[in-house]
Amino acid sequence: MRRRTFLAGAAAACSVPLATSAVPFVPPLPGFDGPGLDARARRSGRRFGCAIKSGQLAKDPAFTAAVLREAGTIVQEYELKRHVTQPKPGKYDFSGNDKLVDFAQQHGLAARGHTLVWYSNNPPWLQAALPATRGRAKEGLLTGYIETAMRRYAGRIGEWDVVNEPVEPNQGRADGMRSQNIWGQAFGENYIDLAFHSARAADPRARLFLTDFGLEHASRRCAARRAAILRLLERALARRVPIDALGIQGHLKPFREPFDERTFANFLDEVRGMGIGIAITEMDIADRGGPQAIEPRDAQVAAVGKAFLDVALDNPATSSVLTWGLSDRYSWLSTYPEYRWPDGKPSRGLPLDADLGRKRLWAAMAAAFDAAPVRRASNPSEGVAA
Repeated sequence: MRRRTFLAGAAAACSVPLATSAVPFVPPLPGFDGPGLDARARRSGRRFGCAIKSGQLAKDPAFTAAVLREAGTIVQEYELKRHVTQPKPGKYDFSGNDKLVDFAQQHGLAARGHTLVWYSNNPPWLQAALPATRGRAKEGLLTGYIETAMRRYAGRIGEWDVVNEPVEPNQGRADGMRSQNIWGQAFGENYIDLAFHSARAADPRARLFLTDFGLEHASRRCAARRAAILRLLERALARRVPIDALGIQGHLKPFREPFDERTFANFLDEVRGMGIGIAITEMDIADRGGPQAIEPRDAQVAAVGKAFLDVALDNPATSSVLTWGLSDRYSWLSTYPEYRWPDGKPSRGLPLDADLGRKRLWAAMAAAFDAAPVRRASNPSEGVAA
């Protein structure tokens, strides 16, 4: 396949010893000027975007300018999660997301919706109400929220992460579905059918995603997760659940788990063969465990990011790439104990550094977009936000 030997090629071309068997050191990449990432992605019929918070836009004009320079799509980092938007029964607060959507419309950006149905970040009242509610009223706790949120933003949010993170093989179910999930406990796997059919009815023009993490690496953990997702998609599509695309989050951990291009390419080919689209929806690269020195660490992170995107963009079904944040100034990786550096320095897993400067990873992403084959939207809804 066209560009699927990047890691091996980089390793062979470089005389510097590898820091890990999976992550080659490559020379720093040139070319940090010119158009932003979305402009480069559009050349091949794709989009680039990032997750942001409304408070960042309100308080940080330099960051806002960087978003406008680099991104064509925005997604809420947390302001459409249900514990925020429905803190009490019948009480909704979409104010944070309203600001983000208004910003998108003002500047000609597309907007995604994240997320409608998730096992996590649900308000306490909902977790208490589900087991005690029966019949249509119980279904309404799921579908009513979807209808409210999607109708509010119909025509303004073109893509939705309808069901987020439904599989978790290590929780012991034979089918790999997440057992510690309030929705699965309430409805079984049928919660996915309810969610997607409700979403399709609420906004027939929106593109509907099922999203999950841990689908990227050549590890036993990710292999089990890939198998579980493929089986779930097969079952759901056989039931005519209206899933338009799979969102692959893309939280890469190259210093903990190896990345193999052929393994990932084969998985994407299987998804494409089901007749649905693909997007990278939350990409970042955990750099903890890499070299202490910034330059070789940045080079290794960039190498993996380039290899990952080369494979993803080589598949015609891949319509867009979004990073979970844009700048290391605001990366969740620096706040999460498992990924933050003990010395308190920021994680360097996003395209821009903490000073909003373009990094090796930005250059690698730009190069991947520049080299990507041209694609055309296979689904009319892709024209809205993908």
